[in-house]
Amino acid sequence: MGGTNLRAAVVDAAGRIVDSAAMASSGTASGLEDGIVRLVDELSARNRIEAVGVAIAGFLDAECETVRFAPHLPWRDAPVRRTLADRLGLPVRLEHDANSAAWGEYRFGAAKGVRDWVLFAVGTGIGTAQMHDGEIFRGAYGTAPELGHLTVVPGGRRCPCGKLGCLERYCSGTALVVSAVEIVHSHRFHGSELAEHVRRDPAAVTGEQVMAAARAGDPAGKAVVDDFSDWLGQGLSVIGDLFDPELILLGGGVSRDADLYLPESIESFESGVVGTGYRPTARVAVAELGADAGMIGVSDLARRAARP
Repeated sequence: MGGTNLRAAVVDAAGRIVDSAAMASSGTASGLEDGIVRLVDELSARNRIEAVGVAIAGFLDAECETVRFAPHLPWRDAPVRRTLADRLGLPVRLEHDANSAAWGEYRFGAAKGVRDWVLFAVGTGIGTAQMHDGEIFRGAYGTAPELGHLTVVPGGRRCPCGKLGCLERYCSGTALVVSAVEIVHSHRFHGSELAEHVRRDPAAVTGEQVMAAARAGDPAGKAVVDDFSDWLGQGLSVIGDLFDPELILLGGGVSRDADLYLPESIESFESGVVGTGYRPTARVAVAELGADAGMIGVSDLARRAARP
């Protein structure tokens, strides 16, 4: 579920998507629930549906029954699992979207067989999931780990979560645009099409355009991506110091361009952890399932919930 679109898929027991559907999203809770029901009805007309999984970018309770808060969705302390199960007449499994993607990578992707690992999903914001011995770590109240909302710049950029200076305001697809505006207005870039675009119409700039400019050798694009790479390296170092995982998977939409920045981020990570040079550090890799990881993962969790 995104701010503008809903995506749904039928996923078989091997993690393969066999059918899919999408529609525009709604800004109200009732409209969002109506959209989910319509998508499930559409797919049920063509497939036998056993259970429904819903991946949510927001805070759930520890039992995955209630959506407590979601910055980009309308639910607030809403019993979403029960509401959808009653309307659909099917078992429903809610899960945080990063946990859903991590489960998909653990079952069918790049983290198969890994004992201790972390998913760091960088897209519009940052989603983080930690897994240990095949279990999702949730913390005491269901919201851990929210590394994207660690304050890295006190009094810094405002975040939709309500805080200032969160890591995801400096290391995300959205952050690429904000950084592009700041960097272009504080430096002279000769022969930069991106800089001209930013000066002409900053509101029209996208993270994808910044990455494309960097790939084309545009000096402003390269400067913005270098800044992003530094922040990502700091984020990876935090993960290394907090969790000491054997694997960190980079997911999310920004990971599609990982070749532009990840080698530098890994170098920053490996030099930035405590005890550098005297300890093993996590292998860093790009997730394999892409934008479908969350749907694949939460579908598998829903299947398991329907077959206890």
